[in-house]
Amino acid sequence: MFSILVAEDDKTLNRMICTKLKQAQYQVFPAFDGQEALELMEKEHIDLIISDVMMPRMDGIELTSALRGAKMTLPILIITAKGQMEDMEKGFRAGTDDYMVKPIKLRELLLRVEALLRRAQLMSEKHLTIRGTVLDYSSLTVQTGGQVDTLPPKEFYLLFKLLNQPGRIFTRQELLDEIWGVDKETDSRNVDAHVKKLRHRFANHPDFVIETVRGLGYKAVFKEQSL
Repeated sequence: MFSILVAEDDKTLNRMICTKLKQAQYQVFPAFDGQEALELMEKEHIDLIISDVMMPRMDGIELTSALRGAKMTLPILIITAKGQMEDMEKGFRAGTDDYMVKPIKLRELLLRVEALLRRAQLMSEKHLTIRGTVLDYSSLTVQTGGQVDTLPPKEFYLLFKLLNQPGRIFTRQELLDEIWGVDKETDSRNVDAHVKKLRHRFANHPDFVIETVRGLGYKAVFKEQSL
C-alpha cells in the first residue's frame, strides 16, 4: 500500500482529500503546514506528497526545496490558487512533479496521483536491460555496445515504458496519461510525434522495434537474432 502525505492548512479540504485517497486504498497522513510534514516524514515512510502552496510556518515551495535539497526524489504534487502562475513556476523550479489549481477535482487528483506513482515505480527500477541494450532512468541514456544516446525526457520515458513490457499493446491514451499526466494541453498527437522521433533515432537498432497496432496503439517487439 502506498503512503501519501497531504499538507494542506485548510482542514476541510485536507479532510476531503484524505477521505478520497483512503477510499482508493492509500495510506494517508495529514499535515497542516510544511514543518509538520517534515516532522511526520521523520517517523513515517512516504511515497508521495500532495502540498498546498500557501501554508503557515513553511509553505509548499519551501517544503519542496527542503526535500529536494536533501536528495529526496519522491513525487510532489502542489496545489495552488487560481491564477497564481508564479506559484506554479516557483514550484517546478523547486522540484515539484505536477500541480493542480483550486478548486480541485478529486477524481482528477486521483488520476494524477496514480500517474505519478507509476512513474516513480519505473524510476526505482533504474536500469532496464534488453539483450545488448541498457536503459538508465537516472541519466536518460540508452546504451548499445559502445554507443550511448541521451534522450529528451519524454522520449526516454516513452521508450522505457514500451520496452519494460515488450509485446504489450499500449493505447495512445494510456501512454499519454502515463508520460504526460492529466494535462489538457496535450493530446494523442504528442504520442505519435514522439514515437516517430524514436523510430527515426533507433531505425537500425539491432535489438528492438516499435510497431503500430492499427486502431489500438503501439508496442515494442524484439528483433529476431540471426544465428
